[in-house]
Parts: sequence; C-alpha cells; structure tokens
Amino acid sequence: MKTLITVFGGSRCSPDSAEYRDAVKLGRLLAGQGFTVVCGGYGGVMEAVSRGARAAGGEVLGITLTQRAAAPNEHLTRAHPAPDLYERLRRLIHQSVGYIALRGGMGTVAEVAVVWNEFLLNALSPRPLVLLGDCWPPVIAALRQHLPVEERDMKWIQFAATSEEAVRCMEELLPS
Repeated sequence: MKTLITVFGGSRCSPDSAEYRDAVKLGRLLAGQGFTVVCGGYGGVMEAVSRGARAAGGEVLGITLTQRAAAPNEHLTRAHPAPDLYERLRRLIHQSVGYIALRGGMGTVAEVAVVWNEFLLNALSPRPLVLLGDCWPPVIAALRQHLPVEERDMKWIQFAATSEEAVRCMEELLPS
C-alpha cells in the first residue's frame, strides 16, 4: 500500500463551493504524487477529495461507520467500516503519516484537535498536520487568545493557502 494521507473536512459543502473544488484539486494532487488518500468516506469534502484522487488514478480508503444510514461516496477504492466514531477517528489518525484539514464543522475541529493533542502528549510520533485555507489562521488565533496554547505548541501545525502548497508541505515534511 502507498503512503497514507488523511484528509479532514466538512460534510456539508456542495459541489459548487470553494471547499469542494479545493478538495477535488487536493485529491488529484495527492494521487499524482503517489499518496493514498484516507477520508471519512461520505459526502462533502470527503467525496470531493475522493473524486479528485480517483480521477487521477489514485487509491482512496474511506473509514466509514458500520451503523450509518448514508451510503459511502462512490469514489472510494475501499471502505473500512468502524463500529463507532471513536474507532473511526483512531483509524483515520493512526494509520496515516500526515494530515490535511480543509474547512469544516465541529467534527473537523475535533479531528484536528485530537491529532494536535496526541502530538503534544507524545502519543503520536511527529508527522505533518497542514491546515488548508484562510479559515484556519483565525480559528487557531482564537484558540491561542482564549486557551493556554503556547508558542511551542504551534510547531506541530503548518498553514497552507492552496492545495499545491499543502501537498508541497507533505512532501517536504515527510521523511524520504
């Protein structure tokens, strides 16, 4: 299996949104660099990154849920159902060598927070965590303003303005 990169992002964006278009491009670029995309397997950003990766001939692993009414998106190469949200999150995090988060809702914020916290606790070996898009700098700034987030905690996060920049961060930060 190729190197796995997990992409986090919202489930509520539509194909005409900027997040969806960015995720399609991101999936295409990741697959073009030989990465296997891992995502939650459903709609929105998950569907878009899957679509882009498959269009570029790449593989997409969807970590879905055993008990869910919604069907996984049609662009997955493989779906691996998890019994609950906690196991799903564990699988999304622990099998990948890097993470890219696009704009999303509270689920996306929770995913980023868990990865970041595992770095801080040394529960997860260091690997790239790239926050893609202009929504992230003010979110992180708000956390720093209202919570005890120190400057040294920021070393775990990279910001990227474009999909190209996010993929470049992955390539530069991952060991050869």
